[in-house]
Amino acid sequence: MIDVEGFRANVGIILTNQLGQVFWAKRIGQNSWQFPQGGIKSYETLEQALYRELTEEVGLTRDHVEILGMTQQWLYYNLPYHLIRHHKRPLCIGQKQRWFILRLLGKESDVRLDLSGTPEFDGWRWVNYWHPLREVVPFKRKVYESALKELEPLCPALKRPA
Repeated sequence: MIDVEGFRANVGIILTNQLGQVFWAKRIGQNSWQFPQGGIKSYETLEQALYRELTEEVGLTRDHVEILGMTQQWLYYNLPYHLIRHHKRPLCIGQKQRWFILRLLGKESDVRLDLSGTPEFDGWRWVNYWHPLREVVPFKRKVYESALKELEPLCPALKRPA
């Protein structure tokens, strides 16, 4: 779903474990790491898109996770010029995303990267909550930083004692 400004609606997923670490996934066949994310279909709610993407990309279902929260506003990033598909219509110049923070209730062995006919990831690991800011591609960094800052207070394992 691309809006009139050229931004594709998308959900981003920050999956946490009991230690407050986040799920960090390696793009298939690349040395590029990111959080799971994906487009919202025209007939889907944000939560429906979240669960579909979670299952397609990570193999987890709603029974494996608990939603802790979501960003209040859309967060935007522009694609670098060389990644814009100038011949496609409607033209997509970037993404607008609503980010969810989830807690894993299931086991690590529930994670399956191979359930989709076209897997997006071929590896994953748990990393420190702020680690993704060091590794994500530069054009996504501000969105990642905004989402992590806004959602940090909702991650129980990161709460500081009073």
